[in-house]
Amino acid sequence: MEKRKSNFWPAAAGGAAGLANGFFGGGGGMLLVPLLRRRCGLDQREAFATSVAVILPLCVLSSILYFFRGGLDLTLALPYLAGGLAGGLAGGKLFRKVNMVWLRRVFALLILYGGVKALFF
Repeated sequence: MEKRKSNFWPAAAGGAAGLANGFFGGGGGMLLVPLLRRRCGLDQREAFATSVAVILPLCVLSSILYFFRGGLDLTLALPYLAGGLAGGLAGGKLFRKVNMVWLRRVFALLILYGGVKALFF
């Protein structure tokens, strides 16, 4: 009985991230990090790292679905992919060096920025 109970929140968090990713084309990580922290008991760094590991396959799956439904032009996506790879490498190297308080603040600002953009632009 305890096993099922302990698997509920991780599965629910993954489901919410997958739903957001599939529905909006991204954003699952913004849902996943707070859920991993509050409901699954991960510390901040574990939550960020786990989110990246979970979001990668979700993004691949969403990209494949969008591609086969005609919503993805790979030639337009390639420059963004190159920049994203470079940014991901830099972010991964800086991840351990950044103070957790600042990392949370930057993450909160990104969420706030995304919300404001979604509402008004």
